[in-house]
Amino acid sequence: MPTLVGSSIELRPAGRQDIDDLVPIRRAPEVFRWWRGGDDLHRSIEQDLDEEGSTPYVIELDGKVVGWIQWSSEEEPDYRYASIDLYLDAAVHGRGLGADAVRTLARHLITEHGFRRLEIDPAADNERAIRCYANVGFRPVGIRRQSERGVDGSWHDVLLMDLLAPELTGGDGLPTTSRGPVTVGVLPPAGAGQ
Repeated sequence: MPTLVGSSIELRPAGRQDIDDLVPIRRAPEVFRWWRGGDDLHRSIEQDLDEEGSTPYVIELDGKVVGWIQWSSEEEPDYRYASIDLYLDAAVHGRGLGADAVRTLARHLITEHGFRRLEIDPAADNERAIRCYANVGFRPVGIRRQSERGVDGSWHDVLLMDLLAPELTGGDGLPTTSRGPVTVGVLPPAGAGQ
C-alpha cells in the first residue's frame, strides 16, 4: 500500500506500531461516541487492523498520527463500490483535515482502483461528519433506520451518503482527480498516474 499525500495530511498504511498513538484519540469522548470500542481500546484497534477486507491507514499531520481512515469494497462487478470510515483526533477538528483525508482516499480509490461509486455512513446526528463529507462531494441517499448501536446500547439511525466519481470535489468545490480538475463526467482511466 502506498502512502497517500493530501493537501495537509498524509495517509500511511496503519500497523501495530500505531496502536499506542490511536488509543488516546479513540478514547476522547468526541470520537468514542461514534466509534465505541469497549473497555479495551488497544484490543479493539488490533481487531480493526485485522479486519478482513479492510484497508487501514493512519492520518498523519506533520509526521504525527491524528486519526484513522479505512476502506473496504464490494467487488461483485454488477454492484462494485468502496466504502470509507474514519475518525480524527478531537484536537484537530474544524481544520479541514477530515475532508482532506476523505478527499485524498477517495481520489486514490477512483483513480488507482477504478471505483465509480463510494459510500460513507455517518450517524444521522453527526452533523460535523456530514458537513465534512458533503464538502468532498458526498450526497445524502437516505436514512438507515436504527441500524447502529450507540455507546449507551440504544439503536440510532445512520445517514447513507454516496459519491459518484465525477462529483469528487477539491477544496475549491470543483470536481477533481489526482491529475487536476476535470469536467464532470470525464475521468482519467483506471490506473492512470501509476
